[in-house]
Amino acid sequence: MGTPKPRGTILFSVVGRIYYGFDIFSVKIPPLFPDGDLTERRLTDGISVNFNGSFIDEQAGSVAYVSERTGSPRIYRNRSDAKHPESLPSVADSIFHDRPTVKNGRLYFVSAHEPADQPLKSSTAVYAASLRDGGVVVRLTPRGAVDYSPAVSRTGNLVAVASYGFRPWPGDLEDLKTDIVVFRESEPGKRTVVCDRGGWPTWSGDSTVFFHRKADDGWWSIFRLDLPENFEAGKSVKPIRVTPPGVHVFTPSASHDGKRVAVATRRPESEFRHVEIYNTESGSFHRVTEKLNPGFHHYNPFFSPESGFLGYHRFRGEEPGELTAPHLERILSPIGDLKLLRVNGFFPSFSANGDLIAMTHRFQGLQILKRDGSKRWAVLKDRVAFQTSWSPTEKGVVYTSVGPIFESPNANVQIARVSFDPADLVADREEIPSEVKILTEDGTGNNAFPSCSPDGKSVVFRSGRSGHKNLYIVDAVDGEAKGAARRLTEGPWVDTMPSWSPDGELIAFSSNRHKDDPEAYSVYLVRPDGTGLRRVALGGAESEGERANHVCFSPDSRWLLFTANLGGVTAEPISLPNQFQPYGELFVSRLDGGELRRLTWNAYEDGTPAWHSPEPDELDLGGMAVGTEDGEPLRGQFQEPLWITFDV
Repeated sequence: MGTPKPRGTILFSVVGRIYYGFDIFSVKIPPLFPDGDLTERRLTDGISVNFNGSFIDEQAGSVAYVSERTGSPRIYRNRSDAKHPESLPSVADSIFHDRPTVKNGRLYFVSAHEPADQPLKSSTAVYAASLRDGGVVVRLTPRGAVDYSPAVSRTGNLVAVASYGFRPWPGDLEDLKTDIVVFRESEPGKRTVVCDRGGWPTWSGDSTVFFHRKADDGWWSIFRLDLPENFEAGKSVKPIRVTPPGVHVFTPSASHDGKRVAVATRRPESEFRHVEIYNTESGSFHRVTEKLNPGFHHYNPFFSPESGFLGYHRFRGEEPGELTAPHLERILSPIGDLKLLRVNGFFPSFSANGDLIAMTHRFQGLQILKRDGSKRWAVLKDRVAFQTSWSPTEKGVVYTSVGPIFESPNANVQIARVSFDPADLVADREEIPSEVKILTEDGTGNNAFPSCSPDGKSVVFRSGRSGHKNLYIVDAVDGEAKGAARRLTEGPWVDTMPSWSPDGELIAFSSNRHKDDPEAYSVYLVRPDGTGLRRVALGGAESEGERANHVCFSPDSRWLLFTANLGGVTAEPISLPNQFQPYGELFVSRLDGGELRRLTWNAYEDGTPAWHSPEPDELDLGGMAVGTEDGEPLRGQFQEPLWITFDV
């Protein structure tokens, strides 16, 4: 018999994503702009997350956009005469869609549903579907190539993309090493690289392409390409820089005549990303959203076909009656017997019977959550905590790390055993008392990432006590008071994030021991007695540049679950808010690395997963959003990526 297929419920966190409450907005550009009045209009309905829009008609009565209302990004159309949004043709089995454009009755978009031909390569590709003949979808990106951010020329004859071509992802996270590629919609296989290094193309007419890239002086800027009639001959076309240094400018949308380019800017004097219009004739910026909403970020502007309207997405605001960010949110899964739940917190873990979830909230303290997301209690407050591991034998015991995260081996971080009375978990309480017992001795350095053995007697953790971060095992009740921690791994590298298998036979962990690159991590397995150490060849290969972390086991101990960069980058990171690591997606594999399957597709950092296997009738938690009445208010103060700086 083969290995049983993975099943159960998986919890995971997403850096920054849970509070998004985006909607598409538009303004009519007055004739005397910038001196005329600007009136903002909301085009989407305030449900879920709505972003990356595109006008379908000039009167801004119809817009195509991406929404996550069904648990994954799908493409919708709003019409002024329709009460509800209409789902547009896309790929039925895809759980990632982005960048829609409608031209001449055809919908262009990106999807990532077809697996890449090798690890560390994105599966993002451009597709088109007719809106008139049943929505038949065709792939425009050649097999094996990677394309982002499609733009369609005014007539619809030409398509421009930001493309890696057939190259693997080189590991870049900021200014992607993509090229601007142009092809005829009727002949997508005949592609021409019209410019090296560029992203987010936009057309003016059928012969001019604007795009963004980081200039040699360090400022994100807009560049222009004027294509000759014989551009397919492959002759080099030198781009012209359009916007000056001194302000970061990106995600352009060109007017139909090329005289104006709508852009998102990040100015040194502002804390927010705003939409502005750059006049290519006068060389001047005209500020738009700063006049309307100075305290919100605004993203990815787009002009209407005749450039009379300007659209963008932003946080919709904390309006009365606004839906909250749920404690748990159902996400579509590519595997039928696996349920995916995004948790509003970090480092979740299930209690033994799966009725409770422990987690940290913004790395402050420890919280307990009902498994249906309807109630949350604070157990440990006012202490920095990360990682949780529930005792398999004691319902009221959770292990965590207390102390600063992301610190050196000698930082003062301790393993804590937190005990509480489950009878205190009642509806009318917000906080419950607990007892904290520190298991590691003072002066032993950075002790973190505890995982309890299935018999409840031992805890494996990572410690920097030797000057390097390796794995140790300690008594789960008395800690080092009962005896020194037993060393499990040893070496001048980082072994971290251990997880004990439910059958007690193995410990999985992440390590950079095999690489010259200290940022490259892979999954390893070792027996609790220190024997049988081996690296897991994910997907059957030991890939250079692999970053695999936060590994844990399936409830039957036959599968591994982890977050990794094996799918490359799904979208251009500069277009996204709060973007610190735009790759980590969830994957599962067998213990030997075979049958590798990707579970999540998005442009954000997924991680810290936990896996539980409830009975089949317990898997159905209802709708896509769980516990919306008991969630937290949406917030719009998103951080910019750390790598958008003004040190240039």
